[in-house]
Amino acid sequence: MTLPHVRWLVQKKSINTDEGKVVEVWDLQHIDDAKVLSTWAKHFRQHYILDSQIDTLRKGTGKSRADYLRDHKFPTTDGLGASVRAGDFAEILVCDFIEFIQGYWCPRERYILKWNQNESTKGSDVVGFRFAADTESPKDSMYVLESKTTFAATKENRLQKAVDDSAKDPVRYAATLNALKQRFIERKDDGAAAKIERFQDPTDNPYVFLNGAVLVCTDQHYDEALLKQTVCETHPNKDKLTLFVVSGSAMMDLTNALYERAANEA
Repeated sequence: MTLPHVRWLVQKKSINTDEGKVVEVWDLQHIDDAKVLSTWAKHFRQHYILDSQIDTLRKGTGKSRADYLRDHKFPTTDGLGASVRAGDFAEILVCDFIEFIQGYWCPRERYILKWNQNESTKGSDVVGFRFAADTESPKDSMYVLESKTTFAATKENRLQKAVDDSAKDPVRYAATLNALKQRFIERKDDGAAAKIERFQDPTDNPYVFLNGAVLVCTDQHYDEALLKQTVCETHPNKDKLTLFVVSGSAMMDLTNALYERAANEA
């Protein structure tokens, strides 16, 4: 099943970098549709906490559901919190993209494990898995993506930053897999834990390892000339590295409105 907000992602004409790498371009054509936004907000909220757990966790705090989420779960709107909520929004949108458009299984445990609402969780930004058959196959694939945002004016090529940081993923993804597996074991979800385990030993159990670098930006900060300058030649997995840009209008306003709706409708 595809969530309704995913239908707002519309593919535009791709661009080529100066070195010939294809950059897929997607437009997030969001509108003020209360029904779609409410469904999106609920989906978004449950990345941080299950609705069934809110009352138990807020007990003793004296806070309403909305205030508990604002004060303890969601990144704040000021200081470091503002950049963290922009980053979280982008990563969750990328998760939705690879799961509902590209067909990967994308575990959503990264945000529920946070200890500090205004810190990003360590490890790879987005990880997706695809299984070629019912039994283990070397054609199975793991897709690790690095996500960056440009919601404010900057002269930096943030897609290049995503490419550069993606090069670190061979070090980080092992820790990410271990954290995911532990989370599933704690939840007694042995089936999901076994799926993660399949990707922990690429030497004895080979699979296809893919990287992705993604920029999520506002329309006014979409700079095609700058994007064309992105260099992938030194990336250790350059032949299996995909590049994406997702742009939309007033993205920080959308982000803040989504968090507010997620709190108020809990």
